[in-house]
Amino acid sequence: MNHSSEHQNKINTKIIESAAVRQARALALPIVALESTVITHGLPQGENLKLAKAMETTVEENGATPATIAVIDGSIRLGLSAEELDALAIHPNPRKISTRDFGISLAQGLTGGTTVAATAYIAQKSGLRVFATGGIGGVHRQAPFDVSADLSQLAKTPILVVCAGMKSILDLPATMEYLETQGVPVIGYQTDELPAFYSRQSGIRLNQRADSPQDVARIAYAHWALGFRQGIVLTVPVPEKDAITREEMESWINAALEQAHNDGVHGNAVTPFLLDKVSQLSEGRSMQSNIALLLNNAAVASQVALDLQGFMQFENGTFYYS
Repeated sequence: MNHSSEHQNKINTKIIESAAVRQARALALPIVALESTVITHGLPQGENLKLAKAMETTVEENGATPATIAVIDGSIRLGLSAEELDALAIHPNPRKISTRDFGISLAQGLTGGTTVAATAYIAQKSGLRVFATGGIGGVHRQAPFDVSADLSQLAKTPILVVCAGMKSILDLPATMEYLETQGVPVIGYQTDELPAFYSRQSGIRLNQRADSPQDVARIAYAHWALGFRQGIVLTVPVPEKDAITREEMESWINAALEQAHNDGVHGNAVTPFLLDKVSQLSEGRSMQSNIALLLNNAAVASQVALDLQGFMQFENGTFYYS
């Protein structure tokens, strides 16, 4: 039968750019990548769409063009229209797409949200250098062999990830060790301490700090101009008014971990389960904190992208240093 060959002809591996992204490129304006698992797997319906729109607006207000990355009906999108964002937010069964999932998602025409690893890959492949998210994945507690693909992807993808540190449900010291081994710089934004997602403190000191968007852009430029292929992690503490103390967070996380263990939750289902459980235990405070830090990171990422643009120029889909 020629049914399979007919289906094969329909596989589209090109990255489809939105009109806004194409226009930003044509005008050499800074573009900030945004991930989409926060829409498909991170927040409840209703909240997810509101946040996705608020993040895009925040990027625009800070002088950059947002490019939310996702897979829609088997095609990779760099920038989503309002209709596509709506559809993604209410999709009944979206796939959580990491780098290993692109092949199957494109081959089978699936729709889903891209993780930090997948978003970093597509953003960098498209010539983008700055990406805003909530928190990156890392080494799991009680399961040190369970390491997020985010880390290995950052080790080989020259992109700046603006985040509030690693998700605090993870083993933060082990995650920091992994990034150090891989040569990934972790920079504190206006802080000497690694933020712990919902909390401003983690007890882990950082050896690199930057106090302004221009400081960050200068470090990123120098790092990549030397030919390094690693990404850079810029950790931005959650705004003071939205922070939760480490002690409170730890009690909720430990309770959530115990529940996950008892329920036999494992693999890439662990993180959404734990975040949902922590949200219940904190009576929604963790979700409000999550939203606040996401918007804050989007603002910082846009300001850095603006300064980085001054060091670089764009030609034929690739960044060259000017």
